[in-house]
Amino acid sequence: MNFESLQAFLAMGGHGPYVWTVYLTTVVLLAVNFAGFRRERRRTIRELRSLHAAAAAHPSPDK
Repeated sequence: MNFESLQAFLAMGGHGPYVWTVYLTTVVLLAVNFAGFRRERRRTIRELRSLHAAAAAHPSPDK
C-alpha cells in the first residue's frame, strides 16, 4: 500500500479516524492491564514478605 504523503497515510482513504481510534484504544487498554498486573504483583510480594516475617518471628511448636 503506497501513500503519497503522511497526511494520506493518516487519513487512510477516509477510514483513518476509525483505524487510529482502535489502535489508541488497544494501546491504552494494554497499558492499563500491564499497570494492574504490576500493582498486583507488588502487593502480593509485600504480603508474602509480611507473612514470612510473621512466621519467622513466631515459629510453630512443631519445629
